[in-house]
Amino acid sequence: MPRPRRSRAAEALAAVLLLALATACGSRLPESDFEHRERATPTRDGARDGAPIRVGVITSVTSPVGGDAFTGPRDGAKAYFERLNARGGIDGRKVEVRECDDGGSGVGNNTCVHRLIDEDRVVALVATTALDYAGASRVARARVPDIGGQPIGAAYDTWPHLYGIYGSLAPRNGTTGWAGKQYGGTEVYRYFKREHGARTAAVVSYNQAASAAYASLVERGLRAEGYKVVTEQVDFALPNFRAVAADLKEQGADLVFDAIDSHGNARLCEAMDDAGVEVTAKVTNVQNWTSTVPDDYKDAPRCRNALWATGSSRNFEDTGHPAVREFRDATEGLTAHAQWQLEGWAAARWFAEAAKDCAARETGVTRACVDGFVNRGEGYTAGGLLLPVMFERLSEPPGSRRTCLSVARWEDGRGWVSQGDMNTTCFDVPQLPYQP
Repeated sequence: MPRPRRSRAAEALAAVLLLALATACGSRLPESDFEHRERATPTRDGARDGAPIRVGVITSVTSPVGGDAFTGPRDGAKAYFERLNARGGIDGRKVEVRECDDGGSGVGNNTCVHRLIDEDRVVALVATTALDYAGASRVARARVPDIGGQPIGAAYDTWPHLYGIYGSLAPRNGTTGWAGKQYGGTEVYRYFKREHGARTAAVVSYNQAASAAYASLVERGLRAEGYKVVTEQVDFALPNFRAVAADLKEQGADLVFDAIDSHGNARLCEAMDDAGVEVTAKVTNVQNWTSTVPDDYKDAPRCRNALWATGSSRNFEDTGHPAVREFRDATEGLTAHAQWQLEGWAAARWFAEAAKDCAARETGVTRACVDGFVNRGEGYTAGGLLLPVMFERLSEPPGSRRTCLSVARWEDGRGWVSQGDMNTTCFDVPQLPYQP
């Protein structure tokens, strides 16, 4: 079986979040503020009295990026636990979800970590989606497993006991990646080159440091795969997307990648439609893999039907798969569906499987037991929802890897249509270093 992908989806996610990460407010509280409350001992198991099993969910609900930008994983996880509790919970015990909105700031994140770990005494954190995960080191010191979090920053490639939804190969000894550098593959660019004959790719960015830095990473990956690369940079305050669209048409771009925000993407698509630009794919990422595409791109039908998404999890529209069908049945009441919701559901399922295994043991459901289950060397798939997730702790960064990806294309009237099987859409690709 192909070795699992590592963080390609996390890198793609960074393109959407770069501006928010660059401008997010808040500072980190000194770790000494909480030192006297640190405990490394496991929580008391309440199996005998049927006490609920507490888990924590940290989400940047109110953040500089907007009220619903980060809530998908939380909603998916809550839906899983609601269904689990309706079916009897874990060994007769309900799962009690303690939520905390960190406001998208480091101060708020530290406050959430302190409250959930020290006051609520949660067994684990699940589906963390934090704009500024300032409390990550404290979670690691307390040995609280953080399961299936979204790797928006570098925390999941830095600290032990943190288990991102896409896995990690890094040592995770307190230093990010390897000597401060992370690595990502070129499988997305290889896919479009081999499967669709793409040769010319455009990368659109703002004249803003974080946006330009991510665009540079995409350009390097494309060039490594032999593409002709067209770079397009627009003014952050007054972007001229019409000029970009005109140049894309003149250059004959097959693909369009970007390092701009969601609103900018919609405006870029409108400009492309107005200019008559036709591309093989306007490539987006897992955060924008949602059912709201018709509304988000309502004024750009041609570009809308050229949207492709890539990631590390099975398309939420694949209801022929039993694990996806279970997710959709449990979330049918939601006004919209998204890939991040499915990944939050998978994170909750991961915790539940760990807790069930621990409940059958003498230790019961403790932090240490749950951590040991998740830290095993086996690739976790959440019943086929995820590409195999592993944590290998390689001493040296990988030079190349066989990596797989999930690919879907938007089609009006059909939604997101999967393009092949994610477990067999795999490529041997180089791993390129970048500075997070």
